[in-house]
Amino acid sequence: MKHGYLIDMDGVLYRGSELIPGADQFIRELRVRDIPFMFLTNNSQRTRRDVVAKLARMGIEVEDEHVFTCAMATARFLAAQKPNGTAFVIGEGGLLTALHQNGYAVVDHDPDYVVVGEGRTFNLEMVEAAVRMIVAGAKLVATNPDPSCPTQNGSVRPGCGAMVAMLETATGVKAFSVGKPSPVMMRAARKELGLTTAETTMIGDTMETDILGGVQLGFRTVLVLSGGTRQEDLKNYAYRPDLVVSSLAEFADMLEQSDWNRPWAAAATRPNSPRKTVASRA
Repeated sequence: MKHGYLIDMDGVLYRGSELIPGADQFIRELRVRDIPFMFLTNNSQRTRRDVVAKLARMGIEVEDEHVFTCAMATARFLAAQKPNGTAFVIGEGGLLTALHQNGYAVVDHDPDYVVVGEGRTFNLEMVEAAVRMIVAGAKLVATNPDPSCPTQNGSVRPGCGAMVAMLETATGVKAFSVGKPSPVMMRAARKELGLTTAETTMIGDTMETDILGGVQLGFRTVLVLSGGTRQEDLKNYAYRPDLVVSSLAEFADMLEQSDWNRPWAAAATRPNSPRKTVASRA
């Protein structure tokens, strides 16, 4: 059966600027075996070309079409909702580029949408302008709901969700979020790979985004513990991933010992697999 992967990045491929051991080999194996895959990121700051360049520095060679950002998902969604519209943007290059590529003009008055992504340009002047526009009728859209983002030094900074929360509180308007775990982004990425729901596996390190989105859409889900989630955290969630592994290296070892082309038949025999029914879906 054909299958492919949607793969989160930070915490799965790398932490900060450090490659997680085995991640590069896993991606090489996917390419050698011609298994379709796409990286999904809730970081709207970078263009897909920027992401490809960052991965290349870490030894992961991919093309632009292997990257799908929440900025791209947001711009495509808006273009489908209101072609050739206008947006006031709180965000950086990746979001601005995606909007322009999808026919949107970035304006500073009377926009159709106020669009918020990650960035360090966030200030009260922009907040005040955005509030006025939203009160006047502009629709509020967030590239993703993440309240914080990891930094290069291992700490965190406010994310898109935190920025949007200020606008929501000030205006009483709830933002529409496009990035993971929204089905808008995850379904669009799956379709771009040419896969059906049953053929798609989501690999991520975060229960609230990667795994939740995958579960809600009916994808297979693999949680890696190389990022922000620990094994003991699983008891706090009403939903479970299909498989829990320490890293992509362990997942690759499991597939190497069984069959890369039938990963879920292999998972069904794994002693600590969260679900024993995975074989029935293979």
